Amino acid sequence: MIFYFSGTGNSRYVAEHIAVHTGDRALDICGLNPGGSITAETADSIGFVFPVYSWGVPPVMCDFVQCLSKDIVTFIHDNDIPVWMVATCGDETGDAHRMFRKLLKSVNIELRGCWSVIMPNTYVLLPGFDVDSDSLRIDKIDKARMEVRRIASRILNAEWEEKVTVGSFPTLKTRIVYPLFKKWGIKPSKWHSTDDCTGCGACSTACPVGNISIVGSKPKWGDNCTSCLACYHVCLRHAVHYADMTGKKGQYLPCQRILSLPECGGEKQKDGKYLKTPDKHYK
Repeated sequence: MIFYFSGTGNSRYVAEHIAVHTGDRALDICGLNPGGSITAETADSIGFVFPVYSWGVPPVMCDFVQCLSKDIVTFIHDNDIPVWMVATCGDETGDAHRMFRKLLKSVNIELRGCWSVIMPNTYVLLPGFDVDSDSLRIDKIDKARMEVRRIASRILNAEWEEKVTVGSFPTLKTRIVYPLFKKWGIKPSKWHSTDDCTGCGACSTACPVGNISIVGSKPKWGDNCTSCLACYHVCLRHAVHYADMTGKKGQYLPCQRILSLPECGGEKQKDGKYLKTPDKHYK
């Protein structure tokens, strides 16, 4: 069983591709009630996949873990179920994996394995931050495919390890920059649409937490923003912006093209699991 949170598609890509390789289920946490609606009776392992936010764990994933039911925790303990995580990042994770290990420990769960997968950059809300060039984006995705296969193999064979690209000064970034991001980096009131907006609703549909409604043919942001940037990147008219920070920034549109699941040959069953596909389908 794989729980994932994804805004622009990177973490969903990793979670669903691991599910294909392992014959597992990939579940979007935004559609789940961690306190009572999850059944893990047949899980061989439990994984968490999420993007790194300012060298930390997204608050929405933190909330999900902290609300996990006692039944799931008891199931993990009684059956010695291994728990693992994969963090997606544009370049580095900082100490996000250590933060997540501590988070799991707070609910009495041990983290066995942790990995990071470098994916295309999506954060554009600060000066100096922009999407990758086309060539770098393609290179990252090609390398990510290989790394996801390697991680899936480790999970299947219970070969637990800590393989994370932490970057320079990881503790400093996670302990200082991340709290500042939580306090000042998630401001729904700064989102707005321009006159180029047609009211198509793509931003509302893309929002993983349902925070955007269409009012008078224009998007309106609520207070439950995760700062995932799905609304910004999905707009084909580049009409969604954050204050004055994104007017000249690029966009990353993975959902319709390069990160589609069918390319890896996975077949989803009625119970949500994927049929494990031989490696020859991935070469």
